[in-house]
Amino acid sequence: MIEIQPTGKINAAVECPPSKSYTNRALLIAALTEGISQIDNPLFSDDTKYMCEALEHFGISVKQEDSALIVTGTGGQLKLPKREISVGNAGTTMRFLTTFAALAPGVTRLTGDERMQERPISDLLSALNQMGVEAWSVNKNGCPPLEVVGGSVDGGNVDLAGNKSSQYLTSILLSAPCFKKDTTIRIVGDLTSKSYADITLDIMQTFGVTVENESYTRFRVSAGQAYTAHNYPVEADWSSASYFLAMAAVTEGSVVLTGLNPDSVQGDAGFLNVLEQMGCEVERSAGKIRIKGNPLRGININMNSMPDTVQTLAVTALFAEGETFITGIGNLRIKETDRIDALAKELTRLGASVDAGADYLKIHPGGPYKGVEIETYNDHRMAMSFALAGLKIPGIRIKNPTCVEKSFSDFFSRFKAMYE
Repeated sequence: MIEIQPTGKINAAVECPPSKSYTNRALLIAALTEGISQIDNPLFSDDTKYMCEALEHFGISVKQEDSALIVTGTGGQLKLPKREISVGNAGTTMRFLTTFAALAPGVTRLTGDERMQERPISDLLSALNQMGVEAWSVNKNGCPPLEVVGGSVDGGNVDLAGNKSSQYLTSILLSAPCFKKDTTIRIVGDLTSKSYADITLDIMQTFGVTVENESYTRFRVSAGQAYTAHNYPVEADWSSASYFLAMAAVTEGSVVLTGLNPDSVQGDAGFLNVLEQMGCEVERSAGKIRIKGNPLRGININMNSMPDTVQTLAVTALFAEGETFITGIGNLRIKETDRIDALAKELTRLGASVDAGADYLKIHPGGPYKGVEIETYNDHRMAMSFALAGLKIPGIRIKNPTCVEKSFSDFFSRFKAMYE
């Protein structure tokens, strides 16, 4: 357990860690190239460790050299894993590997921890079944463990529900260049978290594969394309940056962030605009971004394009004048925990008044707030976001702080260094 010490206005600078989303996509794509790729500045975390270990089981060499990962691709010719692969609670790893496993001859079994075995994946399994791939939920509940019968994938036309997770789409797209025929994915309903699809299309293009995107309703990958091995630098992570940006907002201080790509397609880059709407001042320049906190005001906002910053916003809203109404977040219920439910519980325990629905959260700032032990539900983003509350509320203690190793292993040391 870690107790956060209240502080005054923070005035600090920080370099942001690499992107988990880009790192895991780069690892899987590099595995499908014919040759050796060097992934520079990758994120070293639990989630990316699970991906590296899983790729090794499929016969892909992944070696660490200083701050780089050297991946020897096999052009889609994979070995059958000799045993069951467990990915903990790494959602991207599980979902991306589900289609990837269909390229390996024989039956691959994928599993994860207790929470992973509650996270739905039936929409992706249905899409694979439409392409002739035998893939099923072992417990017949639409969740892992999974078994996937692989060898080769025809491709073709697929209908995919888009309302739960964009990771199902990404899973198919990443492996589609290795399919026999052109692959067209028609999105049924509205695709959630479109910005993460943008990340996928961006990195696929960098490695030499073009995807036709028809207004996020239809995606087409032509057969005969192949990924090209090369050196790939991973850009910094805007999701991780959100906690440092919010430090300035909560304390009315000033924080300079370096290493971020101001032109990134990461949806969470939009969190800067969210804080501006709440009253913060932002200065953007080459290589760095400065944010200055001012008295905050509550806002009404749809956060579907930046779901991983919802918890950051929810805690920041505690210190705003007026309510904050967050909508478009239904997919948070199938993340590392049910994040809507978890936020409602912990914010209420602090002293706020919260209304929660299927896809929304309404936060009425209260007070006086009280210091409590924050239950993290083994969710890295719960731990990191509620650390922000401790900057203003005495007695905030974060339970199970090591859960941040999922995406940001040295978060608390960096966080503490910002105001000491």
